[in-house]
Amino acid sequence: MNLYHLRYFVTLAHLEHYTKAAEILGITQPSLSHAISSLEEELKVRLFEKDGRNIVLTKWGSIFLKDVEDTLNRLDSSVENLQMTGSGNGTVDIACIRALGNSYVPTLMRSFLEDHPGKDIRFKLHSVGGLSSGIIAGLKNKEFDIAFCSKYRDDPLIEYVRIGSQSLVLAVPLDHPLADRESVSLKETLPYPQILFDRRSGLRRIIDDLFVQIKATPACIMEIEEDEVIAGLVGQGFGIAVLPLIPYLKTCPVKILRIEDPLPERDLYMASLKGAYVAPLVTSFKEYVLDYQYKSEYFF
Repeated sequence: MNLYHLRYFVTLAHLEHYTKAAEILGITQPSLSHAISSLEEELKVRLFEKDGRNIVLTKWGSIFLKDVEDTLNRLDSSVENLQMTGSGNGTVDIACIRALGNSYVPTLMRSFLEDHPGKDIRFKLHSVGGLSSGIIAGLKNKEFDIAFCSKYRDDPLIEYVRIGSQSLVLAVPLDHPLADRESVSLKETLPYPQILFDRRSGLRRIIDDLFVQIKATPACIMEIEEDEVIAGLVGQGFGIAVLPLIPYLKTCPVKILRIEDPLPERDLYMASLKGAYVAPLVTSFKEYVLDYQYKSEYFF
C-alpha cells in the first residue's frame, strides 16, 4: 500500500473535490484519480461516491479515514521524535538503583539540561525496584538507554563504566550490644543474626565477598531486596545489617558503625548495552556523565 496514496486519500476526503485536492497536493487531477482508484482496487471497496458535482465518503470510506489519520499521525509523530533524537534532542530512558535515584541521577539530569539550553531534551526515569539484575535485564531488552547500578556480574553484553564508590556500614538497633561502638570489624558481627540483601542483588555479591575474605558466613535470618526496608527492620530489632551509607539511614532508629576490617565499599557503574546503536543525544549524555563524576560530591 502506497503511503502517498494514503495521504492523497486524506486530503481528498476533507476537500471532497478532485480539482481542489490535486492543487493542494501539487499533482495532476488524473494522477490523483489514478491513486484513489488503485487504493480502492487494493481494498476492494469504494471509498468515495458522487454527490452532485462533488464527491463524499462512503460508509467504508469514513471508517477507513479515521484509521488512516490515526496511523499517519502516529507515524509522523514517530518520525519527528527520531529526527529530534538524531539532531541531539529527544528522550533518554534511564534506570537506576534507589541509592542513586534519590540524589545523584536527578542532580545529574538537571545539570545536563542546564548545560544544554535551547535543546528539547527529556529524561524518563524508570523505577524497576532495588535489584541491579532487573535493571540489567531491562538494558538487554532495550527498555533503557543507560542504567546506573552495581555490577551484578560480568556480562559480555553489558559495558560497565565505573562512576564512583559508596561506603558500606553496619546498622544495628539502638539497644544492641554493639550500639555503644563507633566502629567494628566484620568478625565481630558474626554472633548476631543478620538481614542480608536478596541473592539477585549486586550488593549481595559484594557483601558475600567481604565475608569470604574473613572465611566466615553470617547468620542470615532473612533476605530483602530494598535497602530502606532492611534499615526499617534493623530499627525494629529484627537483626543487624551491612548497608550502603544512604541518607535514609539517618532517619531510622539505628546506630551506624564504620566497618574497619575489611574496609568495605561498593563500586557504582553506568551500564549500557554493548554493540547497540546509540543516538547522538544518548552519546552526549554518556560523555557528560564521565566528566561529571569528577565534579560530583555525591560519592563517599
